[in-house]
Amino acid sequence: MSIPSTTVVVVTWRGREHITACLDALARQSPHRTLVVDNASDDGTAELIAAHPSRPETLRLPVNRGYAGGLAAALPRITTEYVAWLNDDAAPDDGWLAALEDALDTAPDAAAATSSLLLADGSTQSVGVRLTADGHGADLVLAGRDVFGFCGGAALLRREVLERVGGVPAAFFCYYEDTDTAWRLRLAGHRVLSVGPARVRHRHGASTNPGSRLFHRWNERNRLLTLLRCAPLATALRELARFAAITALLPLRRDTPDAANFQVPLRLRVLLEVLARLPITAIQRWQIGRRATVDRRVVWREWAGR
Repeated sequence: MSIPSTTVVVVTWRGREHITACLDALARQSPHRTLVVDNASDDGTAELIAAHPSRPETLRLPVNRGYAGGLAAALPRITTEYVAWLNDDAAPDDGWLAALEDALDTAPDAAAATSSLLLADGSTQSVGVRLTADGHGADLVLAGRDVFGFCGGAALLRREVLERVGGVPAAFFCYYEDTDTAWRLRLAGHRVLSVGPARVRHRHGASTNPGSRLFHRWNERNRLLTLLRCAPLATALRELARFAAITALLPLRRDTPDAANFQVPLRLRVLLEVLARLPITAIQRWQIGRRATVDRRVVWREWAGR
């Protein structure tokens, strides 16, 4: 029996209501290893996983480390050529994994392949990630073969390359671990491919609550940290200053949007968290720059705002 090329990592937290569909779909994929990282679920998820007929391997963490932390905890246990990231609320179509593997097998300069994520109504959520003019990672719904980055909900990466560029930013907890990783892959000279036939049905928001205070806190903080780690310094500092200026001016506005990311206390917390992380972020920026083969300004010029 041949050794599988891929380990599929499924990170879950209180995923009892949806992880069975994910595991059922994985059982129909081409030969692979499945590793479920259970973020200290307390809703019976662990027992459900243990009883699943596919008998996936399980890494149960003592505390909830989030999606990024779960992926980072799994990486040292993986020796296969490829590692797939898959949300526990995502169910891949038959042939999903084979399509991603074929894409990377035939493109040695590509380090990641991203899937077509479809919502419950059949509409497209993501076929990749673009870089906006202010440094946000945003889902693409229409793309060619090459994209800036991959959506971490369902993607395949070369394990050795991922390790070489610094692995997964575990401290992010949730959100932007994919955009940050894509930045580092691009800086190391690698491509990211969008693979249309690799389709995944995604129950978007089943694991987290988009629009919540936690969502916006992680999203805003991790965007700024990604820029400080990976982007040209002038760009990173501009966006940090812009975020601070908007925060300072919000109390003077009468037409403030009714969204959590425009609440001053939340934005102040984001700023404090980013400032507290500046020393370690500066070290990480230096490490990323030392490994890079492509100038940060080149990546920004090529991809920002496309």
